[in-house]
Amino acid sequence: MSQSLELAERALALAEGDAAEAVVTAERSGFARYAAGEVHQPTLIDDTVVHLRVIRDGRSGSASTNRIDDEGLADLARRAGEAAASADPDPDLTPLAPPAELPEAEGYDEGTAALGADDQARLAEAAIAASDGFGLYGFFTSGVCELAIASTTGLRASERTTDATCLALAAADDVSGYAERTSWRAGEIDPAAVAREAVAKAERTRGAVDAPPARYRAVLEPYAIAELLYYTAFDMFNGQALLEERSWFAGRIGERAFDPKITLMDDALDPQGLPRAFDFEGTPKQRVVLVEEGVVRDTVWDRETAARGGRASTGHALPLGARAEGAIATAVVLSPGEAESTDELVELVGDGIYVTRLHYLGVVNPREGVITGMTKDGTFRIRDGKVAEPLVNLRFTVSMPELLADVPGLTRDTLLVNQSDFYDERWAYGYRVPAIATACFNVTGSGSGPGL
Repeated sequence: MSQSLELAERALALAEGDAAEAVVTAERSGFARYAAGEVHQPTLIDDTVVHLRVIRDGRSGSASTNRIDDEGLADLARRAGEAAASADPDPDLTPLAPPAELPEAEGYDEGTAALGADDQARLAEAAIAASDGFGLYGFFTSGVCELAIASTTGLRASERTTDATCLALAAADDVSGYAERTSWRAGEIDPAAVAREAVAKAERTRGAVDAPPARYRAVLEPYAIAELLYYTAFDMFNGQALLEERSWFAGRIGERAFDPKITLMDDALDPQGLPRAFDFEGTPKQRVVLVEEGVVRDTVWDRETAARGGRASTGHALPLGARAEGAIATAVVLSPGEAESTDELVELVGDGIYVTRLHYLGVVNPREGVITGMTKDGTFRIRDGKVAEPLVNLRFTVSMPELLADVPGLTRDTLLVNQSDFYDERWAYGYRVPAIATACFNVTGSGSGPGL
């Protein structure tokens, strides 16, 4: 039995109520941040947090602590019991998850788990050394995490996972380029190659010009389409949003709504992603087909939303503190196409714009799938099937159903794009996507040029 599961058992034994659940999250991680070509702000975390939930007389209460001695756990049990006693009765309280057979999920790498602060700094220095005189901004981070759950239903589950990310922004006063790589095996990440990709993009952004507002055909690199899909997931792929009819999927299950080239799924068991065997309720992860060859199929579910919708959980419960948002697809995979490269997508577009990545996104209208934001760190005009002059950062407002309705092509290769912000307790996740060409990308304005 793992140390985290033993700790969950200890906390559970102190709980007083009709039912209880102990969730332990343990993390050992580090960041080597760099700015203007220098490593700075090293961050090291070694922490264990116990979350205890108690159900008593139809009331639910929870508490958390990182004091894991006997006194700390006793205080945790007391506070969780007091929270349950003071809560209002909930006639729709969802029962705790039963025991279940967990799938195999290969997401732990001993080499990644062994990386320390000196190793992270060395890998950050490798990125800086390849920056070719550019100021390089970003980080190398790696971590090993354990999630363990024990409950009075007899459920026992534990899992160790690793993850690593290298992010590089090559920038000066009037140029900037971006690149990133993520894997559960740090050995698969070449920081120097990440930096070289960012530098190569930055060198092409000098002399950026404006582009008028219009509806353009566009090529979106994996960084860009992954970010759009991430914001889409909070409403469109969310079982709670479907029940509340704020998902664009509401009333459209079974309809052909997208280009037949579009197949989307959430697959936390994908070995090319960041694999997980179970969610924060202890429910086994499932591969969920969201869109199949353009046809709307399903959303993801946790136990609460599944009970409301007459469904079964697909293993998509978030940590307890974030569960009000419903079930979120955190391992989205967009199936690849036939294009050999983004250059081939550019030829398919003919005339339009090329987008490296996006930022400052916001959902304008969840029911219609409308998202706004800015392009950044590598936006270009496409002319006569070639990438042409660099553009300033552009404001866009797109309807995701329209963007995915006419897709001239997707690349054969996919990229795992980090979607974690690494705030609070570490829980790494990412989307694996190809680059995509779309016939509909609405530019609504322009902003500053590339650079710092």
